[in-house]
Amino acid sequence: MSIRSKIKFLKEKLPANIKVVAVSKFRSAEDIMEAYGAGQRIFGENRAQELTAKKKILPDDIEWHFIGPLQSNKVKDIAPFVHTIQSVDSLKLLQEIDKQAARQSRTIRVLLEIHIAEEKNKHGFLPEECKDLLANENIQDRFPRIRIGGLMGMATFTDDKEQVRKEFRSLYSLFGELKSSFFESSGDFTEVSMGMTGDYEIAISEGSTMVRIGSFIFAHPNSF
Repeated sequence: MSIRSKIKFLKEKLPANIKVVAVSKFRSAEDIMEAYGAGQRIFGENRAQELTAKKKILPDDIEWHFIGPLQSNKVKDIAPFVHTIQSVDSLKLLQEIDKQAARQSRTIRVLLEIHIAEEKNKHGFLPEECKDLLANENIQDRFPRIRIGGLMGMATFTDDKEQVRKEFRSLYSLFGELKSSFFESSGDFTEVSMGMTGDYEIAISEGSTMVRIGSFIFAHPNSF
């Protein structure tokens, strides 16, 4: 299957309300343009330098999402144009995003990354840390240049589908709890970004609104 065919396949297979972030890290501008030509507009990158380089040469209507660990000193590089930073995992990073967004006279949407996996090398707030942050920091007023759009999480890399399902279910449950406790009157807190190439079907069944798919879309045509 070509990149174009895979985008078409996903559009036909997935529910209309599911957003697809095409994870284009390490992929060429030509590959991205093939996906773009098939109607894909949301792309995800995990390195600030690579993202800024691609932004300069690719269409302006691409909605760029930053999806990997982000160092505070790199925020300034992507603040002029990034649509969503999905990997916010500290108060320090929130502070820097707000500061750099203010310098650009714009607002940046963020997702709070939650650690739901058993793997210790995964990033993100622990659920209780996230609750404490929202309860104690008054983020919405303190950081006016940030819109908290929802949550993001990655399940454990395992063949145990029930474990993956349990982790996704826990993220969706936390989303509901945070929405009712802190964002009930906000129209921004709507996204649950969970699910990748290997587990997006489980994620969607457990409430995902946004899936991050890279290897399926951009792998060698003979891989699928």
